[in-house]
Amino acid sequence: MRLLFVYYLMNDAGSAQDVHNFTRVARQMGHEVAVYGRDPETPFRLSKEVRSADAVAFIFEWTTQLRYGGGLDLARILDEVPRHKRIVIDCDGAYNDAISVEGDYNHRNAESARRWVEVCDSLSDRIFQPTLHPRRPNVRPFFFHAYDPAWEQPLDFRNKEYGMVYVGHAKFRYRPLERVLRAIEPLHEKVGRLATVGHGWDALPPWAKPMGIEDNFFTDPDYLRKMGVEFVQPVPSEEVIGWMSKGLFSPVIYRPLFRHLKLVTCRTFETPAAGTLPLFGLDEDYVREIYGDRAVELILPADRAEKKVRDLVTRPDYYAEIVLGIRRHLAEKHSYEARLRELIRIVGG
Repeated sequence: MRLLFVYYLMNDAGSAQDVHNFTRVARQMGHEVAVYGRDPETPFRLSKEVRSADAVAFIFEWTTQLRYGGGLDLARILDEVPRHKRIVIDCDGAYNDAISVEGDYNHRNAESARRWVEVCDSLSDRIFQPTLHPRRPNVRPFFFHAYDPAWEQPLDFRNKEYGMVYVGHAKFRYRPLERVLRAIEPLHEKVGRLATVGHGWDALPPWAKPMGIEDNFFTDPDYLRKMGVEFVQPVPSEEVIGWMSKGLFSPVIYRPLFRHLKLVTCRTFETPAAGTLPLFGLDEDYVREIYGDRAVELILPADRAEKKVRDLVTRPDYYAEIVLGIRRHLAEKHSYEARLRELIRIVGG
């Protein structure tokens, strides 16, 4: 089967790691996955051959994708690929009514939400989201993101360069990370160096103001500097796990909207594979559902946050055993092979 992903690909943001692994696994399983486009600078397999595709998946991670999608020839795709061969995978929860949670939102107003739903409906009758709990009755679950056991790094906590490393952009994530930093604050000397890797932590990204999304990247740089947080520029997707592995622990935090919608992201599966302890800033039911029962011991509790951080630093080997169990669970239930088989069933149906 030949699958074509329509996706605005950036190697230091979004789901580039997932796209790479879908193409790799497809070759191993006797299929083909390509990304629509033509750019000689990208390391990914791009193609503008659409007629031979058995199915086309529109993968949306921002509603501006059709506007800023590198000259996406939408009319040509729709003309050459019949509707029954198209699906939409909405990775950011935009295919919903307008939702606002703790200052985070999927649309600025109801009209914007209505227009985006109409866009997706014009592309396909089959809409999927990476959540087990879709809000709209016509949406089905599909976890576009997955786990690769080949990512797994040794859980060796001797001579760690950092106490905490968070890899991810600042977009709507400052408040969730601040909760982690407040728990670290009384133990700062014991925890050690702290780092964030991504856009927007120390200063507003240059494109935020022209796009009118300055509020998306709110942070408190003075507090971050007071905590001695080191700001590292974004790294390519293939370096994400290596960077997380520099820290004794790495927070697994989501935008408030994503947490509200119970979405999974690429970090959902990358962090447990890194040579670090995942510290979940997520709801207990969600953690249990995705990672298994014992994973709840790695949740940062609201009422005992400092105690949990102290315990991670004091007993990392105890928590490492839990991480090994999480890895086994993810490898069995959430591998790219399993994900591709599911995708083939979906498009075949």
